[in-house]
Amino acid sequence: MKIGLFVPCYIDAFYPGVGIATLELLERLGQDVTYPPEQTCCGQPMTNAGCVSDSAAAEALFVRLFAGFDAIVMPSGSCTHHVRAHFDAIEQTDAVRHVRANTYELVEFLHDVLKVHDFPWAEFPHTVGLHNSCSSLRALRTASMSELGEPAFSKPMALLSGIRGIRFATPARPDECCGFGGTFSVSEEAVSARMGLDKVRDHHQAGAEYIVSADSSCLMHQRGCAERAGVDIRFIHIAEILNGARQ
Repeated sequence: MKIGLFVPCYIDAFYPGVGIATLELLERLGQDVTYPPEQTCCGQPMTNAGCVSDSAAAEALFVRLFAGFDAIVMPSGSCTHHVRAHFDAIEQTDAVRHVRANTYELVEFLHDVLKVHDFPWAEFPHTVGLHNSCSSLRALRTASMSELGEPAFSKPMALLSGIRGIRFATPARPDECCGFGGTFSVSEEAVSARMGLDKVRDHHQAGAEYIVSADSSCLMHQRGCAERAGVDIRFIHIAEILNGARQ
């Protein structure tokens, strides 16, 4: 399988280690991975702000760079959801349809496509609380939603369970939004900040040393809330744990 790696613009700018860990992890698993260096943004920020037509150039570039791959993998639930559900600013050609149908968030690619269960190189002797972003949880369905009362499942938890030494803390409200929401955190700053602090405190009170997530955007928001409030908790992307980070 020929894989194209997309590293979201905010990860490239603020958390390049997440992109590196994703590449190294896929290569550890024997995958043929290419990182097109001309890549920029998937267009999500413009679409989220209601400026759909302004995302056309970013979407067209994305398709041009990634249409030739069997699968496009990215360490971001929200960007994956944007490509699949909202890539509407450009003409829906065969290439666009191929890209939309074959774009995967890292967790679902590992769990559903590669069906990975063990990470023998990885050990993380810490207690973690898992945060599923709203996009991963309610759009990509990488875990069950408590509000539906459905049978419990969690793809990220299944992957993390293959890590030696890891322990799990369960917050009281595991499915609650952390308040980031892209432009929501700007337009509703006070509400967003309080939601983020509530989320951080919930994990901290449950005994988590780290909050782990498949979305660096949520972690970035929660990190800021924790630092301002003096909550002693750390943050890490799931790709870094699966790739062998011990911190």
